[in-house]
Amino acid sequence: MTKKIRVAIAGGTGYTGGELFRILLNHPHVEIVAATTTSSEGTPVASVHRDLIGETDLCFGTELNDPDVIFLCLGHGISRQFVDSHEISPDCRIIDLGNDFRLDGDYAGRHFVYGLCESAREEIRKAHDVANPGCFASAIQLAVLPLAAAGLINDEIHVTAITGSTGAGKKPGETTHFSYRSDNISIYKLFSHQHLAEIRQNLGRISEKAAASTAPLPASWAPHHTRGCENAGSVYQPSPNIKINFVPMRGDFARGIFASVYTKAVEGMTLEDYRKLYEDYYAESPFVFHSNEGISLKEVVNTNKCLLHVELHDGYVHIASVIDNLVKGAAGQAVQNMNLLFGLPEDTGLHLKPSAF
Repeated sequence: MTKKIRVAIAGGTGYTGGELFRILLNHPHVEIVAATTTSSEGTPVASVHRDLIGETDLCFGTELNDPDVIFLCLGHGISRQFVDSHEISPDCRIIDLGNDFRLDGDYAGRHFVYGLCESAREEIRKAHDVANPGCFASAIQLAVLPLAAAGLINDEIHVTAITGSTGAGKKPGETTHFSYRSDNISIYKLFSHQHLAEIRQNLGRISEKAAASTAPLPASWAPHHTRGCENAGSVYQPSPNIKINFVPMRGDFARGIFASVYTKAVEGMTLEDYRKLYEDYYAESPFVFHSNEGISLKEVVNTNKCLLHVELHDGYVHIASVIDNLVKGAAGQAVQNMNLLFGLPEDTGLHLKPSAF
């Protein structure tokens, strides 16, 4: 690819915008031509994100400068206002990191595809605009996508997930203050987190597709009493109306999400069956990996990776899922979507160094 992708970042003063700058400044096929803001016009980007001193001379402004793609890093509910108030070329693509287009992707003559790459890779490649998933939504869905795609969910999903303080955004508040967060853990938005709607919608769509499929499950995945039978794959009926019980928690750390997810296991499926299912599903993914050993946040922080660990216990399958909420849960996923939109390998510019210590 010879011509660089002209990128504009709208609302780049927050944590997600900062991550986008860090990734895109080192992307081999990108030129950042604009960074717009309503609060810091004329301010150097490196004076807001001080770790970028010496990396860029770009200043925040109001002009878009004819980009090929705009990343919207705006507050939830503001992306539609931005589209309405700016003259954006029909040829310019939009990747929205807010929640404005995740549930209803049709707006102002545009259609936003839900951009969870591991569930809609081919659809994203053919898309024009993308609605980036939420951070909790990414971690939770990556934990259960193989089950949904194989039609192996027919019971409630139970999730407890903890996130770092950056998940609350840059604007300070009572529950993001150091004095509150330090040495503290708390529950919030019990069973009512805003990401639940997009999780249900996307998993429901995948599960409906699995239910409508005429292809049988591999015999080794079927209940033991039907193995070897002609209809082995048809006896286990997935539910497109998936109930998710989600307990979100605030952690006393800055970044990362650790999700503990479980649901009823399929009778007759062994731990080896489940692990092979996950390894096969993510075989082509450059960022999602199953580990036979236990996982932790340190292994994914500052990267676009998701690590999964599957266990089977007393009739339940448990999946641990870890991501960096600002990278795979936001900016990294957005760049992965951009790569797909522009025909690049999806891991371009995303080989990031993890922080082991």
